[in-house]
Amino acid sequence: MPRRTFIAATAGLALPVAWSAEPGVRPRPLKFPADFGAHPDTRTEWWYVTGELQSGDRSFGFQVTFFRSNTGITGDHPSRFTPRQIVFAHAALSDIEGKRMRHDQRIARDGFGVVRAKEGDTDLRLRDWKMARSGPAEDSRYDMSVRSEAGGFALELEAKASRIVLQGNGGLSTKGRKPGEASHYYSRPQLEVGGTLTLDGKPLTVKGRAWLDHEWSNIYMDSEAVGWDWLGMNLDNGESLMAFRMRRADGAGVFAGGSWTDAKGKVRSFTPEEVRFTPGRTWTSAATRAVYPVEWALETPNGKFLVKSLIDNQEIDSRASTGAIYWEGLSDLTDASGKRVGRGYLEMTGYAGRLRI
Repeated sequence: MPRRTFIAATAGLALPVAWSAEPGVRPRPLKFPADFGAHPDTRTEWWYVTGELQSGDRSFGFQVTFFRSNTGITGDHPSRFTPRQIVFAHAALSDIEGKRMRHDQRIARDGFGVVRAKEGDTDLRLRDWKMARSGPAEDSRYDMSVRSEAGGFALELEAKASRIVLQGNGGLSTKGRKPGEASHYYSRPQLEVGGTLTLDGKPLTVKGRAWLDHEWSNIYMDSEAVGWDWLGMNLDNGESLMAFRMRRADGAGVFAGGSWTDAKGKVRSFTPEEVRFTPGRTWTSAATRAVYPVEWALETPNGKFLVKSLIDNQEIDSRASTGAIYWEGLSDLTDASGKRVGRGYLEMTGYAGRLRI
């Protein structure tokens, strides 16, 4: 989902009030490869890849995310400099051994040749940051390239995907109690990733597992929600787990959902009543004073689990692009007996202030 932490009024760009009256996305079958691409008529969209990279005995978490926003400004606006689409990108690297989070962000508007969010297939660019898909839908290859001078890292990665998981009801994922509070949403778990991580000028050959989410919507959150908690976990046995809840300011959940995909690709979607998040140990950010639960108890129809962050400080300050502060980090999934059964990403938004999406 996530992806995730996307603010509609960003970087001083106030979107027209007309967007609040737009209907939500409507049920329809998703078609590939067309729906791998951009949906510029919708308000918000993101392509989000997170996972673990290993080089020898070192472990790293990584995030590469592209966001697209339709500003709601029509083509008859008198100024040709007024943007119709804004593209943002985030990249992050969690050095587990060094207990350090590095991240970077970018933002640009359409019309000047520096951004691309192509319709018809995944083909994204923001200056020299890129993500593109190739090959058959069920046997895809994703190429990602990110270089961050500010963060001191670069990623040149290839991810192989064989599975498409349609979240919710055939790819329509309900996010709230009112009609239209929903997104079109598919995931590609258990990505096989390989390539090169360059860290402070030193190239490292890496490989690992990752998760891709692609969502697009007009009305993403329940009207009472201030943010959400989400996780995408690749299990060691080839299965995968996604769960989320929309959260009020008092910490109570207002809506929830998720899915379990077995090793053969069979998907079991969860109803709101079947998912329960219970916060555990917390961590307070010295930079923002936001308090994040970095351990969670999770109840699903497929069992009870504990989610534990591998390092506490995985907070990302993206106020220079999407306008948000959020927590996004590599975490372990353990079963009721305490045995580690998987690893993936936990995302928490709205703890440093209400999201406006």
